[in-house]
Amino acid sequence: MWNGDALLERLYNEAVSRHQEQSRKDLRNERRPKLKEALRDVIGYFEPNAEHAPKLLERVQCDGYVRERVELSATPELTFAAYVLIPDGPKESLPAVLAIHGHGYGSREIVGLLKDGSPDEGEPGIHQHFAVQLVKRGMVVIAPDVIGFGERRLLADLALDENAPSSCYKLSTQLMTLGKTLTGLRVTEVLAAFNYLSSRSEVDANRIGVMGFSGGGLIGYAAAVLEARINATVLTGFTNTMKDSIFAIHHCVDNYTPGLLVHAELPELIGLIAPRPLFLESGERDPIFPVAGFRKAVAEIQAIYEEENASDMLGIDVFPGAHEISGRVAYDWLKQTLSS
Repeated sequence: MWNGDALLERLYNEAVSRHQEQSRKDLRNERRPKLKEALRDVIGYFEPNAEHAPKLLERVQCDGYVRERVELSATPELTFAAYVLIPDGPKESLPAVLAIHGHGYGSREIVGLLKDGSPDEGEPGIHQHFAVQLVKRGMVVIAPDVIGFGERRLLADLALDENAPSSCYKLSTQLMTLGKTLTGLRVTEVLAAFNYLSSRSEVDANRIGVMGFSGGGLIGYAAAVLEARINATVLTGFTNTMKDSIFAIHHCVDNYTPGLLVHAELPELIGLIAPRPLFLESGERDPIFPVAGFRKAVAEIQAIYEEENASDMLGIDVFPGAHEISGRVAYDWLKQTLSS
């Protein structure tokens, strides 16, 4: 056969069969640590930057909350900005959320701002200004700028096209040739943002969650798996099987991690968050993370939570929408979970 379709199908099926066989051989308490270590290895390690001190860039009073912008760093020679939203009123021991945006123009898209930093008074887009929705529920929110988007696009890409939508391609491909991944860099940075958030005087460090949308869901699940102090996780517009989404539909190259499927399919990796609270949200008409794949993944994750005697820690919502955030259940679930 001249085409490679059958080859790819066979290789995928063989990989899944190996996962299942290994799962039968390993005790559950043996396989889970192995998978966490494998995830850490395949996304790659980045040297930490212990020398950088956080810097306050701006502080603005908004309707019901204060918006700060701070400069942080996770690895030498590279800094990034993050918005911190703090509810008005008493400012101590508040629950908090690490909010991770997806493809778009950066953290401004989730904190109610336009690309130029001016207020967005129009109808919100697919991100639904979700960081604002969370702070208005009484949680401190940090929204880091994910590298490759908005102000963090590469100068080399902007020199070719000042309207370049992202720098995912150049960042991903060059990091992969260096034995690292863009996911690894992004996770390293959001965990630095998590550490900064946990150090804030307003925040109860024992009540911090993460909410990620689309590509932010990829970063969010990996961060939650690798950081046990993340108490609750919301993934929206992301949960699926690799076969039904990443392999079946044209995605940005930043969704592909070399060697990951050698170890496990995506539902089992997301299931490593168990038994901590997890909420999964998907639109019925999502064209890039199809609802059929979402339902398959959810069934596997539910089985994992049942094995961990934590079925009540898993929440699910399929809403009548496309590739977008709903939050109709997830926002309040997150607040209630972090407040209990």
